[in-house]
Amino acid sequence: MPSYTAPIKDMQFVLHDVLNVTASSTPGYDELEADFTSAILEEAGKLTSEVLAPLNAVGDQEGCRLENGVVYTPKGFKDAFAKVKEGGWTGLDMPEQYGGQNMPYILGTAVGEMFSASNQAFTMYQGLTHGAASAILAHGSDAQKDTYLPNMVSCEWTGTMNLTEPHCGTDLGLMRTKAAPQEDGSYKITGQKIFISSGEHDMAENIIH
Repeated sequence: MPSYTAPIKDMQFVLHDVLNVTASSTPGYDELEADFTSAILEEAGKLTSEVLAPLNAVGDQEGCRLENGVVYTPKGFKDAFAKVKEGGWTGLDMPEQYGGQNMPYILGTAVGEMFSASNQAFTMYQGLTHGAASAILAHGSDAQKDTYLPNMVSCEWTGTMNLTEPHCGTDLGLMRTKAAPQEDGSYKITGQKIFISSGEHDMAENIIH
């Protein structure tokens, strides 16, 4: 069976010998001492090599299945997702205000590389959630942030990839959906959007489209 070993020494070399992160003026980088980043990367490496990587074969053999209107992920995915959530990995670089650990994005990127390299299919669930949460964090109202972010940062709720419409696939120039603002603050929406990934599964109590 294929195995995965996280390139922790290489990552440490990039962070500290190439980028010299602690000398950067970027907020939070001065706290990224080598011992600190090593501890985080080591733990992420254990999780990705021991838990996530072995699930590649299971995912390939089983895939997701639809039974009585419920989509079930492959055996082991749900337990692995619980471990990822328990470790706080889903909110590593998200604000403490919403339950994240407020680590610099560069550290989230290093850990994210391990997750993607060890099991991309599994990683899409929290990865797409992180993307959706980041969009809300950047562009949402305070009410939207307070409603969605705590549960999305923890991945109690997950997000999806909603990027296309039935008639255009990857040709995004053909998109026709519009949201017209109204005087009362609402929007009139025309057209249809479809989800691409993680639109239904058994690993979260609520899925945000």
